[in-house]
Amino acid sequence: MGKERGREGRQANYELLRIIAMLMVVTLHYLSHTGMLLTAGGEGGSVRVLGMLAESFCIVAVNVYVLISGYFLVEAGFKAKRIVTLVCQVLFYSVMIPLIMMGAGLAVSDGEGGIYRLQQYLFPLQSEHYWFAASYVYLYLFMPVLNAAAKAMSKKQLQITIGGLLFLFCGVKSIVPMRFAMDRFGYDFGWFLCVYLLAAYIRLYGCPLVRDAKRAWGMYIGCCLLIFAMGTGLYMVNAKTGQFAYYMEVPYHYNFILCLLGAVGLFMAFRYVKVPKGKVSELVCKLSPLTFGVYLFHEHIDIRNEWVGWIEEFTGPAAQSGVFGFLLRLSVSVLVVYAAGSFIDAIRLNIFRFIGRYIGKGKLSAWVRGVDGEFR
Repeated sequence: MGKERGREGRQANYELLRIIAMLMVVTLHYLSHTGMLLTAGGEGGSVRVLGMLAESFCIVAVNVYVLISGYFLVEAGFKAKRIVTLVCQVLFYSVMIPLIMMGAGLAVSDGEGGIYRLQQYLFPLQSEHYWFAASYVYLYLFMPVLNAAAKAMSKKQLQITIGGLLFLFCGVKSIVPMRFAMDRFGYDFGWFLCVYLLAAYIRLYGCPLVRDAKRAWGMYIGCCLLIFAMGTGLYMVNAKTGQFAYYMEVPYHYNFILCLLGAVGLFMAFRYVKVPKGKVSELVCKLSPLTFGVYLFHEHIDIRNEWVGWIEEFTGPAAQSGVFGFLLRLSVSVLVVYAAGSFIDAIRLNIFRFIGRYIGKGKLSAWVRGVDGEFR
């Protein structure tokens, strides 16, 4: 979820999309933590139906992030500095948050303690403390191989490769109403590799499915509405028959075909979005690099199950509100988390810059520059 730059530098329209995608991610987590979704055997009601609609339009967010990465990084060189910075950023949050909370007299969240808890703090990638960060780091390490392969292969070869990967990771599970042992619902770097290659293909050869803004927006909206229709429809079928309890969740898996196509539609739609130059564009480009910090902040293991409760102490429980009250609480909560995460990451960024001025001429920096030189 960090920033990527191609040879042409940052583009405000895609930086804006990155910000919107993070707002979508926070929305997904809010809906999950408040229980405002239809679940097999769970309660219904207009608020939960509205929650399902919101989730249907936000579920594309993670795929969008990976599409942005693949689209720009396929033309960019591998940078070891980027990996080092990314890992240090993850460690900053995983270690500093519990230290600050304990220093402030706040109890950490419930869960397994002892050495296992310490492992999650000190090894956040290997322990999947942050599953997205882990998958993204592994993806970035594969980037030189993926880029070389994508550029060396013919268009037809790349199409066959992507088609085969999507068939195995996405196609079969999208139509078969039973869970496969190897299916992780898109929560793994194997799925990220598929989406990255698809984005690389779009960058190199274009997207034949979407040739203008109207089709792109139609593809995104249409796929999201179909996801919503499937989710709510299967909920009602399951309520009457007790069948499809698993499959009603499948449309909301990242490796579901409609979720992927919806993400491609939204990504391509922003190709035609024009962000006004000047202060608006500058603000977007300043906020965008902070989005990864928003994720690391609110998804820390000591915070992810607590932040909704903290906010509800001021707004009141979402479960006890009507449609308009729910929308208000949802909007306020998402904006508060995004603002808090951006503010904290801005502080982190300044700390890193300060430290960077002192270690920039050290042996570690020289080694990193040497590694970067091998990939030029």
